[in-house]
Amino acid sequence: MLTLLLASLLTLVELNCENLFDCHHDEGKQDTEWLPDGKRHWSPARYWRKLNNLGQEILSCREDGLPDLVALVEVENDSCLFDLTHRSLLRNAGYEYLMTQSPDVRGIDVALLYQPFSFRPICYDYLSVQPIEGMRPTRDILYVEGRTQNHDILHVFVVHAPSRFGGERATRPNRRLVADCLAGFIRQLPADAKVIVAGDFNDYADSPALQYLADNGLCNVTARAKGLHGAQGTYRYEGRWESIDHVLVSAALKECVQQSFVNDAPFLMEDDGRYGGVKPLRTYNGLRYQRGFSDHLPLVVRFSLP
Repeated sequence: MLTLLLASLLTLVELNCENLFDCHHDEGKQDTEWLPDGKRHWSPARYWRKLNNLGQEILSCREDGLPDLVALVEVENDSCLFDLTHRSLLRNAGYEYLMTQSPDVRGIDVALLYQPFSFRPICYDYLSVQPIEGMRPTRDILYVEGRTQNHDILHVFVVHAPSRFGGERATRPNRRLVADCLAGFIRQLPADAKVIVAGDFNDYADSPALQYLADNGLCNVTARAKGLHGAQGTYRYEGRWESIDHVLVSAALKECVQQSFVNDAPFLMEDDGRYGGVKPLRTYNGLRYQRGFSDHLPLVVRFSLP
């Protein structure tokens, strides 16, 4: 009975890595600030510390084992994912991965780590987002269809929507475009499909893009997620907690959500000297390197699958 109960649990983590770049130039990409002679002085030592920090952060998201699925945002390329899963603190965790190869000008992409014993991919694809006038090329949406241990079919999407650089209102159509692309694909799936969408939407839960996804049958199960140590969101800006990272599910999975929270473990935090309280211990504060983890905290959702 205990074995069946444990087998029915599935844990998903969503994490914006805050610029996981290697130390090599990718041809045609604007990544020179992340080279050893760039303005951030990004060295192999800093790169490997970053990988191990991310590994520690992911491992801390579940006390009773490993997260089954990890949706990662802001990862540069396959080399970074190989090093993270095979050469960092995660090297014995058994993770495999799938990722996009997007036209993003900086070269950043999204990825999905998965435990093969609890989630076995059947197929995967990229959903390309064709830019509208005045919009820079953005990240593709990663789509993975897979089978769980209990033979459920899950449709998992990883999203990194365009930023608000240039103003929230001016860039709002860019994020709505991503939502349109995502919703259009999901509408082609069976009505009872079990869908998970995770990522950095650069928008709040009540934004037009997220409301549009809600109108298309997706439920934001992390809209009210809080930290176990007091964090009120996944990101802190000028002393205010915000949540621009989200996990959404289809109606077929809504009742399977057992728990959702922000992982604000104390080692991921630092004192906020300007505004009081604490904030995520990030890798860089401006151009000042501070050996941290990420400017975003991980979102954790636990499912109990029948």
